[in-house]
Amino acid sequence: MSLRFGDVALERLPAAIPGVDRVAKWLAVLGIVAGSAGCVLTQDIPDPALDIPDGYKAARLTKADAPPTLDWWRGFRSRELTELMEEAQKVNLDIAAAVARFIQADAQARIAGAALLPNVNGNGSEAYSRTSGSSASGLSIGGREVVNYSASFSASYELDFWGKNRDAAQVAEETAIANRFDRDVVALTTLTSVANAYFQVLASQDRIRTAQQNIASATRILEAIKDRFKAGTGTDLDVAQQESVLANQKALIPPLRQTLAQNVYALATLVSRPPESLHVTGGSLNQVSPPRVTPGLPSELLTQRPDIRRQEAQLASATANVGNARAQFFPSIQLTGQGGYQSSSLVSLFQPHAAFFSLVGSLTQPIFDGGRILGNFEFTKARQDELLQTYRKTVVSAFADVDNALVSIRETSAKLRLQREVVAASRRAFQLAEQQLRAGTADIVTVLNTQLTLFQAEDSLWQAQLARLLAVVSLYQALGGGWEPRMERPVNAL
Repeated sequence: MSLRFGDVALERLPAAIPGVDRVAKWLAVLGIVAGSAGCVLTQDIPDPALDIPDGYKAARLTKADAPPTLDWWRGFRSRELTELMEEAQKVNLDIAAAVARFIQADAQARIAGAALLPNVNGNGSEAYSRTSGSSASGLSIGGREVVNYSASFSASYELDFWGKNRDAAQVAEETAIANRFDRDVVALTTLTSVANAYFQVLASQDRIRTAQQNIASATRILEAIKDRFKAGTGTDLDVAQQESVLANQKALIPPLRQTLAQNVYALATLVSRPPESLHVTGGSLNQVSPPRVTPGLPSELLTQRPDIRRQEAQLASATANVGNARAQFFPSIQLTGQGGYQSSSLVSLFQPHAAFFSLVGSLTQPIFDGGRILGNFEFTKARQDELLQTYRKTVVSAFADVDNALVSIRETSAKLRLQREVVAASRRAFQLAEQQLRAGTADIVTVLNTQLTLFQAEDSLWQAQLARLLAVVSLYQALGGGWEPRMERPVNAL
């Protein structure tokens, strides 16, 4: 409904004006009714009926365990990674777009909340008119000039007795909150992408160095085999086989360089720079210290993961929308009022006899609309149920994400430990085979086998180290990363 008052404060009008006391009483009554408006149809978020486990299946937890800290990437103790992370948070374009979206949502919340407050306007006018100086017979009778001055104010307000506008404002407010959590989802995805790309860069550099070392080893073995061939103790087949091993090692370099370049370019995109202006020093995976991540309690996951909080806010928005749709069935009560001063003389404009006011009330009840209101109500109910099921799935998937990450860390750690043993044994076997080759007592097949086994084992070791680091990053992401649990409200939202 709308309620309009004059442009001049009513308490400033002289008490002698008839009806002013009655208007003041009406306003007091309407203020009390408005204060209780919106409480008739209070909506509660439906119970998701989720069974929260006491602990993660893939982890043994103690009360001392805690969720990750805010800057979780600092646990890897890589200065360059920390710099890239901090830069990405400031300049990443996806994060900037997400921030722009929640600013838009804040504005929408203010727009929706405006219906809960009066709309006040001030009006002032000067009207000048002159009547015709000619009579019906054509004789001149002298025209008349009239000047009319008016000063008034008007205000509009809708009595939200059924909570329609309050629910609409809550819909916009919860949507703004969901957009804030969406920004945190984008930020978490961006930061994990930076970490993954950086570790891929390190792994590619390590694998390239290992491949180059293997090329040197294969070249050294090739020279020894050629010496045997010249001495008559070797064959062309032995030389050809070793040349094949050497060529194969050289062929591994270009794909690794391509992977390295692709991940550097990915980092450039994540920090909003052209590839030419980004220099990544890198180094080695051996320089990275994998942190110990403690997953905390499953119930903490509900407040740590921004995607869960986003779905929760969207469900709250849909629930408020159901209340708004239900309120459409009830009558709309409208009040309009206007007051001020009007006079033909500017001097007497603000005199008591020049004052005027009006107050009108109306009520509109929907009777037949072809099923539009009912259809909208059923649609909002179905939308609420959809978001409820999506919320439940998000929570269940979050528990699975944590367990998957914990299993991945456990198994990749075991794989890394065993792979180190494989490399140590393979390196010792290769060294013995090379010594026997130079002594002229080694079988060339044994030399080739130990050589290939070592090359593959060393490359697999770097891949195992990379897999473990990526598993740790995935656990941070599954736990909500370094996202700080909070419930932000839109700026100036009601």
